[in-house]
Amino acid sequence: MFPAFNLSRLPRIIFGQGARVQLPTLLSSYGRRLLLVSGASHFQAGPHWEEIQTALKTAGLGWDMLTVDGEPSPQFVDEAVRNCRGSNYDAVIGIGGGSALDAAKAIAGLLKPGNSVMDHLEGVGPELPYQGPATPFVALPTTAGTGSEATKNAVLSVRGLDGFKKSFRDDKLMAEIALVDPDLLSTCPPQVIAANGMDAFTQLLESYVSTKANRFTDALAWSGMKAARNSLLDWYRNGPQAHESQAGMAYAALLSGITLAQVGLGSVHGLASPLGAFFPIPHGVVCGTLVAEAIAMNIQALQARGENKTMLLKYAQAGRMLAHDVHLSDEEALGNLVEILNRWTAEMQLPKLSSYGVTSSDIPRLVSNSRGSSMKTNPIVLTDEEIGKILISRI
Repeated sequence: MFPAFNLSRLPRIIFGQGARVQLPTLLSSYGRRLLLVSGASHFQAGPHWEEIQTALKTAGLGWDMLTVDGEPSPQFVDEAVRNCRGSNYDAVIGIGGGSALDAAKAIAGLLKPGNSVMDHLEGVGPELPYQGPATPFVALPTTAGTGSEATKNAVLSVRGLDGFKKSFRDDKLMAEIALVDPDLLSTCPPQVIAANGMDAFTQLLESYVSTKANRFTDALAWSGMKAARNSLLDWYRNGPQAHESQAGMAYAALLSGITLAQVGLGSVHGLASPLGAFFPIPHGVVCGTLVAEAIAMNIQALQARGENKTMLLKYAQAGRMLAHDVHLSDEEALGNLVEILNRWTAEMQLPKLSSYGVTSSDIPRLVSNSRGSSMKTNPIVLTDEEIGKILISRI
């Protein structure tokens, strides 16, 4: 049986070590005036940033620079649009991690229309349809985590008591080109490798068991999970010397962006939204610290309620794959899946939620704000009590 499915648009994807050398030629097709959006990160202190600037200058391209410090807010995007609208940029280039790419994506979407991003954020304000047009957007990831180079949404955050973490989402926001050069990941420190890598794996597994999953996304998610299994710990342990593992995680993160954009995510990302809004917790840390416990709760709930046995089989398949053992029974494989992810979390020292000020008294507020779009594609509808238990286990 081949059930029907549909795919939203993807960027042109250029993947490979050294692919960055194509950047000046690719950008020249849009024009000569560029807006570069980058993160305040280790990348700008590394060797590739100077190399890219020199290549752009040699090609006769000019640019202005915006730096994103931390996760972008709607206010940052609106101010950037106000300040940059009159400059008639031919393209917007995002160079950095997920925050830089999301900021660049949102800015590219609004430079021509000129209105506030608050008009379009999901679950905030009027949620007006986005009409465009968008300025061409080119994405160069320098971390392996969010897969933002292949998604149609820009995640924006306001932190604090009344904070939120919501998406500006539309097919027209998709990057024209995703240029994924694993060499650009060489400046990632271990803590970034750990958090972003666990985010990528979580996105792959959650899309694999999404209620909207299909054969196409399953194939991509499976390939990405195998790449993460073979690459993440080696890259974490050995850093830029682990060239193949660095490339493996760049590939895994790219696929995680493609699959989440097509079929959605699950309970970990449902909880990541309020946690990231109310507390200063990096998104990848939330994923890394919660994924094993969230999967364990999903499995427990599926078994207890006798629902969706197909999803239990998928979790078991993932457990056999991570364990490199096709002979495990379903029960053994499910246990291995949770055990291995707990082992990854411990080895890569993903901190508990309490490290960022989360206490048991915060659980009701977090649970009540967790039922956004990601939770809607979780393989089973969890009760408030079950969601609370996931949080309690990591406080």
